[in-house]
Amino acid sequence: MTEELSLPADLDPRAHAILLAHAALLARWRGAMDLVGPGPIAPHFTDAIGAVTQLAVAGQWADLGSGAGFPGVALAALYPGARVLLVESRQKRAIFLQRVLREARVDNATVHAGRSEALADGSLDGFVSRAYKPPARVLDEDARRLLRPGGQVVLLLGDDPDVQAPAGFVETDRRRYAVEDGHRVRVVMRLEAP
Repeated sequence: MTEELSLPADLDPRAHAILLAHAALLARWRGAMDLVGPGPIAPHFTDAIGAVTQLAVAGQWADLGSGAGFPGVALAALYPGARVLLVESRQKRAIFLQRVLREARVDNATVHAGRSEALADGSLDGFVSRAYKPPARVLDEDARRLLRPGGQVVLLLGDDPDVQAPAGFVETDRRRYAVEDGHRVRVVMRLEAP
């Protein structure tokens, strides 16, 4: 890998190794598989780690529209006690994700090579959404169907942090985190019990 990846010093050795393996595979395969756009890959990792740091993650989680593995691989790396499903409908990207999990020896994650609509209703304790759909649609179409009561959806909003909790949800966390070109906003909402 030609690019230096700077990871947080407090990462445990397992998470560090997973993220370095992910970066090495991404550097090798990005052009052939159209995984990420031009430019350095380090900002993708900074964003992914910032997006999933300091969450209450347990049980079955998913990264909807995982793409090149952001932030789902970081989610699996940072929370080894959780089970993480990387949901990706594009076959080439799903194959790449399977390779990352195998070569990085990620034992708490699997790839769902298909659409989120194929996931069972009420099957998730939480999921992350980054540029998957507009936040209102994620909440209405996905969170209401996929989350168990009390489940969490993590919305990564970039420069558009103006989202309000609709009926049936309560906002439990809103924070800004630093990335190379400024900041992003993460909002966590919990599905209330009926």
